[in-house]
Amino acid sequence: MSAILILSGPSGSGKSTLCSAISQHIENVYFSISSTTRKPREGEMEGREYHFLSQEEFLRDVEENKFLEWAQVHTNYYGTSLRPVEKALSEGKIVVFDVDVQGHHSIKKHYGKLATSVFITTPTKKVLSQRLKNRKTDEQDIIELRLMHAYNEMQHIDEFDYLIVNDDIEEAKSSIIAITQSLRCKQTPHQTKKILKEWIE
Repeated sequence: MSAILILSGPSGSGKSTLCSAISQHIENVYFSISSTTRKPREGEMEGREYHFLSQEEFLRDVEENKFLEWAQVHTNYYGTSLRPVEKALSEGKIVVFDVDVQGHHSIKKHYGKLATSVFITTPTKKVLSQRLKNRKTDEQDIIELRLMHAYNEMQHIDEFDYLIVNDDIEEAKSSIIAITQSLRCKQTPHQTKKILKEWIE
């Protein structure tokens, strides 16, 4: 059965690591690849971590309604193309999104009960700050901006279906795998009608 899993939370909370855990343990999953106007970091490849677009290209796609959701985060734009998501759902896959809080709202509004959301965070702001410093990918002013953005995101945790406090990474992995596996059994109006139709026939 197709389903949607939305992962959200502050940068540095461990979303990428948990996505990798899903990839290793769950079959028939499609990871939605976002588009962004930020520059690639060292080791990142086009079409793997992101689709890297110029600001002009991105805003043109916005005007043409090619995004399921999009937002300006810090000084860059991020968005999710609608077409590959629809294709994956039609193939019965679980589609996994790694988006910010604003993206979560847009996806939930578009897909309703088909979407399940998980907020991932560190135990404290201090732990998040240390993890961001340990990544060594951002200057201090960018880290401060991320921490400020993280505080704003934390105000929305009660809007999510699940909360994972990533203090122990192995425990967090077990939690996200269990949540993802459960989506195969989650009822949605579309799937209920389909099953009833097949059962009667």
